[in-house]
Amino acid sequence: MQFQFFNRDLSWLSFNERVLQEADRQSLPLLERINFLSIYSSNLDEFYRVRMPVLQALHKINNRKNNVEEGELKLHDLHKAQQQIQQQQEHYGQILTQSILPQLDEKGIHLIYNQEFPAQIVQPVTDYFLSQVMAFLQPVVLTAESAFFPENNKLYFLVQLQTGADEEQLVALNIPSDELPRFFSIPVQNELYIVFIDDIIRYNLDKIFDLPVSGCYSFKITRDAEFDFEDEYNGDLAEQLEKQLRKRDYGLATRFLHQPGLPLRALQTLSKLLGLRDGSLVAGGVYHNLKDFATLPVNNAELKVEKWPALRYNALPETQSLLDKIGLQDYMLHTPYQSYDSILRFFNEAAIRPNVEEIYVSLYRVASDSKIVNALISAAHNGKKVFVLVELKARFDEANNIKWAKKLKAAGARLIYSVTALKVHAKIALVKLRAGTRTQYRGLLATGNFNENTARFYTDHILLTGNHQLLREIELLFIFLSKKQKPDSAKVKPFKNLLVAQFNLQQQFLELIDAEISNHKQGLPAFITIKMNNLEEEVLISKLYEASNAGVKINLIVRSICRLIPGVAGQSENITVTRIVDRYLEHGRIFVFGNNGDTRVYMGSADWMNRNIYHRIEVCFPIYDEAIKKEILQFINFQIQDNAQAVHLDTQLSNIPVEQNTPVLRSQQEIYKYLQQKAQSL
Repeated sequence: MQFQFFNRDLSWLSFNERVLQEADRQSLPLLERINFLSIYSSNLDEFYRVRMPVLQALHKINNRKNNVEEGELKLHDLHKAQQQIQQQQEHYGQILTQSILPQLDEKGIHLIYNQEFPAQIVQPVTDYFLSQVMAFLQPVVLTAESAFFPENNKLYFLVQLQTGADEEQLVALNIPSDELPRFFSIPVQNELYIVFIDDIIRYNLDKIFDLPVSGCYSFKITRDAEFDFEDEYNGDLAEQLEKQLRKRDYGLATRFLHQPGLPLRALQTLSKLLGLRDGSLVAGGVYHNLKDFATLPVNNAELKVEKWPALRYNALPETQSLLDKIGLQDYMLHTPYQSYDSILRFFNEAAIRPNVEEIYVSLYRVASDSKIVNALISAAHNGKKVFVLVELKARFDEANNIKWAKKLKAAGARLIYSVTALKVHAKIALVKLRAGTRTQYRGLLATGNFNENTARFYTDHILLTGNHQLLREIELLFIFLSKKQKPDSAKVKPFKNLLVAQFNLQQQFLELIDAEISNHKQGLPAFITIKMNNLEEEVLISKLYEASNAGVKINLIVRSICRLIPGVAGQSENITVTRIVDRYLEHGRIFVFGNNGDTRVYMGSADWMNRNIYHRIEVCFPIYDEAIKKEILQFINFQIQDNAQAVHLDTQLSNIPVEQNTPVLRSQQEIYKYLQQKAQSL
């Protein structure tokens, strides 16, 4: 049977539309709605950096191959994506100008958006320009000889200067929104006025140029963010990466976003000087980089969501050693509902305790001021053997990871780098300690990065365990990775408990689905519930289709990309796809299989995407502790029942709100309340 799949990129745009729906939700506080506008803008910038180049390249490749049918399909995908983005941008503008700004005005907060400055703020705005902003301005006259090269996603003006009756000069002028705050606020009595730095510069152009200004139009260029690595590279990977990073902001332009009304002649001149393709020209709004809304200088508690303070993890009291405590039983931490301090404590104890001999950890994205890496540095100074796999190829975190790798190496830690063709995305840590003549193991296995900053708003789960079988397999994985070889899963089969991509992960998931099919055919209890960020890989999706056709009920909770088409007769009528977008970013991966009443639960780092299955080292781990398993199943049940923040994906990639029966159930709030009650009972 020929199965059908959603286009990956159109599915991603459908997710960003879901984010925009939250910005349009009238019941949310204003600053929360503005924050969702910021998230939408940030997401779209990444789409143009990472995915739009792929759509454009696929279209070109198919044209070169003269594959008319496939080429037309790819062109349709490209045009459909552009059409969806245009529609979403128009919706974005309506939300901002027709809903959010008027409501801010009612609160005495006036964001000056594409309008003249009120008289009462002209003087402070001018003073700020003369004393602060002017120092960062660097105008460049645009000629064939000029060396102007706009950096990725930086803001600029194209200024037209009148040099004669029919003559003009074009000047590129930077908008220093990285060097200075994007917004400048002026309190006037009980009112607050907020202005864009863009408008401050625009208002004071006569103080920059001697010639008359006949036009001023904002623009930015988004550039391809992908690196071109050699498949086999024998040199220093960090050195290769640093060279590539220096080139990233000079990549191919995937979008030239400009203010509407930019005269055609000026646009053509600028396009020619910068070597832009016609397909990358996009007319946007007056302002760009509206991800900066996240920094809007408004501090009004009434306009923010109610705070949910991170809960203390009372199951691990301070009076006992954490490493000793988890040697007795498994624990699981749920961020950001619960405080991340226990994870920091794990690494701190490992760094200082005399009987700890070795520490192993994989780092993918860490905080810029990482307390965890500082603990590892201290551990190395304290004489521990520290083995750190730093994934230097983590997109947009390369520079931060290189910085920490150098510091770790200088401290005496042993650095392990993945082979060029693979990324290590696993979230694992192992501590080996001496107890008399025996070696004991303690470890962390997580669904998200060891990053105390993102742990404040990513929902993730971290297993703290002393299970020797699991942790011995973690040690074997580190040993294998230290050899810097590509796995040959046909020859190497060291994992019986863990599911590890490149070894057994895909095959084990296929077998788990097959077991549910077999159980259902025998009339035994059978179901599948999977929560992940992205679902793309066709082999696993096809197996889910097969299970659906066999009658197995399947609940999928997929935050973002989903290529599986639900609710199609003869393909997926037994599959429901739910999306949840709320105050926290849903990030944990959970896999639940009915198993004839003896439910099996796995958690881990792996989405079901091509990159995770075929090009990364991922680790998913079983939950053996019955209390933890029960808790995870309760969380999943909350999410399946969510009728406040959940939507269902239909066959057209539309986000259909779940029918809101009473009582209203908001899963993130229910999880917080559940853990709050648990903390109070301990």
